[in-house]
Amino acid sequence: MWSNQGQDRRRGALRGRPAGLTLVELLVVIAIVAILIGLLLPAVQMAREAMRSAACSNNLRQIGLAFQAHNEAVRMYPTGGNEWWTPPNFVSGKPATGLLQDAGWAYQILPYLEENSAWSPSGVDDRARQTAAIAALIRGYFCPTRREPQAVTYTDIDYMGGVELTHGLIDYAASNFGGDGLMVQTGSDRKGAPRRPAEITDGLSKTLAVGEKRLNLVELGKWQPDDNEGYSAGWDEDTLRRTDLAPDRDYRGDSTGEERFGSSHSQTFNAVFVDGSVRNLAYTIDPTVFMNLGNIRDGRTVTDF
Repeated sequence: MWSNQGQDRRRGALRGRPAGLTLVELLVVIAIVAILIGLLLPAVQMAREAMRSAACSNNLRQIGLAFQAHNEAVRMYPTGGNEWWTPPNFVSGKPATGLLQDAGWAYQILPYLEENSAWSPSGVDDRARQTAAIAALIRGYFCPTRREPQAVTYTDIDYMGGVELTHGLIDYAASNFGGDGLMVQTGSDRKGAPRRPAEITDGLSKTLAVGEKRLNLVELGKWQPDDNEGYSAGWDEDTLRRTDLAPDRDYRGDSTGEERFGSSHSQTFNAVFVDGSVRNLAYTIDPTVFMNLGNIRDGRTVTDF
């Protein structure tokens, strides 16, 4: 009897207890969830950045392979083009090649990236073909850490007579604007000095070909001096950077990329060398070493970078 009464009292106590969590228990659960999110979020962000950086590296790997294919097909590496105001030029409706092409390296390697529709677009005349080529958006020319493919539209009296044009942009630049790197400037008074493997006496694996370029993030998608003519530009800071200037991260401010290599990655930027190898270069790389990497024949030994 007493045992049954005790059980009844316990059952009554349990029936009288409110269902669910108490306020204290709920707060504890919320705190635990917040801690777990705080621990997991940086890991997720790091994983995403690792994937974006890998995609960026792959872009440069494809560019490096295209440089090699261009060399095999045209018997020279692509050039830096003529001038910033010279659009892609055509001969008998076909894109000019080698030293005859006024547009820069990023336009010249398009057929080796399977981008034939941008390299040789259809059109009623060369003007229409130029307009279409300039406006092309090449996904492999953009680092996913920084942005999706982007273009800018504007007019410039010195560019194709001042008509309004859309310019497909690019996140990568070749070495280098100083003139002692892989790129040579073409034009009627500059032809005759193409870069071939034999010209690169410092070694293909020790000579930088193309890397990410530093940009002002505030001005992305707007006209800015080093992100306006776009990927098809001839000799211009849109497609060329200097190795005698230290690389640096992207930034937010009122200036430009200062003709420097760099990126939106936190510690390093990606670069492809003439032999096709892709490497992560630290912003803290020794300035002399970096300068030597851009020079095709300085004769200095580079062992650690």
